[in-house]
Amino acid sequence: MDLKRKLSRLTSAGPGTQARAPVNTVAVAPVVETPSVEARAQDAEVARIPPVEEAGTTTLAEVLVQALRKRLSMDGEGEPSLDVPPPRDAPSQEAGRADGLVDLREEARRRFAAKRGGATEPGASDPRVEELRQMLSFWAERQGTASARKAVAPVPEPRALPVEARATPHGTVHVAEQVYAPDHRHGTAPVAAALDVEARLVAGLALHPELESVDFTRMLMLDTETTGLAGGTGTVPFLVGLGWFEGRSMRVQQLFLRRMGEEAPMLRLLAERMASSSCLVTYNGKSFDWPLLRTRFVLNRVPVPKELPHLDLLHCARRVFKHRGEGARLVHLESKVLGHHRVGDVDGSLIPELYFRFLRGTDGSELVPVLEHNQKDLLLLAALMGDLVRRFQSEGTERQDPRDLLGFAQVAERAGDAARALTFAKAAAESGGPVGIEALVLASRLCRRSGDCETAVAHLQRALTFAKPGQGAVLHLSLTKLYEHSLKDLPRALYHARLAAPVELPEDHQLRLERLERRLSRQGA
Repeated sequence: MDLKRKLSRLTSAGPGTQARAPVNTVAVAPVVETPSVEARAQDAEVARIPPVEEAGTTTLAEVLVQALRKRLSMDGEGEPSLDVPPPRDAPSQEAGRADGLVDLREEARRRFAAKRGGATEPGASDPRVEELRQMLSFWAERQGTASARKAVAPVPEPRALPVEARATPHGTVHVAEQVYAPDHRHGTAPVAAALDVEARLVAGLALHPELESVDFTRMLMLDTETTGLAGGTGTVPFLVGLGWFEGRSMRVQQLFLRRMGEEAPMLRLLAERMASSSCLVTYNGKSFDWPLLRTRFVLNRVPVPKELPHLDLLHCARRVFKHRGEGARLVHLESKVLGHHRVGDVDGSLIPELYFRFLRGTDGSELVPVLEHNQKDLLLLAALMGDLVRRFQSEGTERQDPRDLLGFAQVAERAGDAARALTFAKAAAESGGPVGIEALVLASRLCRRSGDCETAVAHLQRALTFAKPGQGAVLHLSLTKLYEHSLKDLPRALYHARLAAPVELPEDHQLRLERLERRLSRQGA
């Protein structure tokens, strides 16, 4: 194989590839050309270079190094070739080199320093040399990128999964348990405060009259961790967290599914616990947790337990905290309302994947944060329930966020507790602004229902002092109705009717004005 063909094959070889020996080669008659003087000189130089090994028997890196050494020897300024042994009559100082090679790194440093100093070397602009350099640089860059891709984060120290196998009449269930003392607090709220709630207040806060007869000392907190949030028959609750009170201590029990197909004993143990409880307390459990568990009971042919009264704190939180405009995510309320900030908590979106990795054979240490996350959710349920009922009971006498006071006032109004709603509305009105205006409108509505129209008008007149230009038309319309129908003060009704034009249809507004003017003319007659 001649040198030109080898160089052609070397140039066409890409990074990361390995040249192969030609297969099914066809002989081609050589073309006879008259060599020029420059060609004869170049052939004389090439003749001194020993032939490179067959590309099929060496690696690409070795071929590149051989070609680079050849190029360096061709560009040398009277220096002996790097790969060619010195002639027989070479000086004796060359005999000190055992293999006739030099350190390529030192040679590269020397040539680079010469270039920076402004020196030029013959052959430096040879495109073949530049191509080889680019190929080597690109190959090194690709190797570095691949190494960076394969780099993984430090593996955390393995921790044993804190569950134990417990024999039950229905089979083996893997359980984790922990008891929290009566003085345990979650943020600023004591967990045991959930035992001090009044059933009447809980029923009003939840707008669920059925809860008035519930014994909340026997309530059962419930929270699940599942293989997904889509629901349906393909979603499996692999961790069922339960919490109940023993005295004033709270016991947290977590039922863990070590492998698919072992749900039945876990579900039967859950059914026994529900049978001894008075109600369920969840967060979004009415829409997700309990329907999912009920489906698993049916699919595993386990009798579905009797459905208990259900307190879903998500609905309570949405009604009370809706004026904050920050949503009602459980972890968000935990930090904003209870002042508890989780450190190193697992992202809920990663929990399904962590469980699937456990099923594929990991040691279970990655699921330890999932169990801790579930425990904190159960503690949060008890603490949030006690805090909400305590605030609802205080009737605005303590300093609270005016937006929350307005939310409590609206809940109390819907629950039919007018006195409590009026107290919360008056407390919220002290803040002024949009919240104060809405609170005073609510207070006016409550006073009008009770027959105290003079006070109702006073609340609306005060709300006008908080309104910005262009915001009082609704208040003027309410005052018009009160003066016309309740207080029978037609001149004042006409005055406010003229200011209520922006919030009425032109036809309705014109009819109202004509009616009031006609009534006033009859009174004058």
